[in-house]
Amino acid sequence: MVSDFIYKYYIDPITQGQAYNIVDTLTYALILVAAVYLLYLWLSKSTWLADIGFKIDQGFILATVPFVILGGVMRVIEDTGMITGPLKFLLITPLIYFVLFAFTVCMMFISLYLKKHGMIGSFNKFYAGTGTFALFVSSLVLAAWSTTHQGVDLFILAIIPFMALCATTIVWAFMRYILSWKYVADPLYITLLFGQLLDASATSYGIELHPSVQYVEQHVVGSTLIDATGTAFVMFPLKLIVLFPAIYVMEMYRKEANTAFWHLVLLAMIVVGFAPGIRDMVRMVLYV
Repeated sequence: MVSDFIYKYYIDPITQGQAYNIVDTLTYALILVAAVYLLYLWLSKSTWLADIGFKIDQGFILATVPFVILGGVMRVIEDTGMITGPLKFLLITPLIYFVLFAFTVCMMFISLYLKKHGMIGSFNKFYAGTGTFALFVSSLVLAAWSTTHQGVDLFILAIIPFMALCATTIVWAFMRYILSWKYVADPLYITLLFGQLLDASATSYGIELHPSVQYVEQHVVGSTLIDATGTAFVMFPLKLIVLFPAIYVMEMYRKEANTAFWHLVLLAMIVVGFAPGIRDMVRMVLYV
């Protein structure tokens, strides 16, 4: 039955907190690809946006990063159990991506409206500011929750970003000075590297080193490799196997592709690493 298939592979993993399976993983990947392309068509064809001078460029992508981090933090709010009832499912993957997308687009158009009417000086700064403020409020909610539970582990809050920073520095230096990829000096590539390696650092620390809570990898490829190798640190070579060719191909494509679409593809790559990395790290910081 079609309904049984849908419940087994799509609905039950959400409502029962199950790990990802190969069917929903491939489906969400295809949805992501389609969403990026449709978003590009929508933004690039809008004459209203063109009249304002809106561009999908490096500044816009960097201004969107606070919203990416917000997604990871909001996911932890659901993990804590403070939200009950059907509303909690809106903060579970993949529904949370639609919720954050709607919120981000609303903030983007509010910022564009204010810019058009001369009420703000810089679209990117105001747009990034709205995401940063929302992130600040969400962090305060988690901080308040932590005061009645396990508190905040500042060591974990420091060690996971430090692991990611060290890994990013080594990988970036290899790309820049050994392979002579001068283009990796682009802040977007650095953000991509850090976000993906933050995800690897959080997964590795949570499974291998966390002092009291035993975490598991929920994604299909990662969990399969961890089971096969017996260590979560396999996440680092897994990320590198993807990052090296991905960045090389992206740079080749950059020279020929529409720059707006190129930036959106890179944003999608940043999201799929940064958001889960933030979520995993914050969970461990709060012992959730």
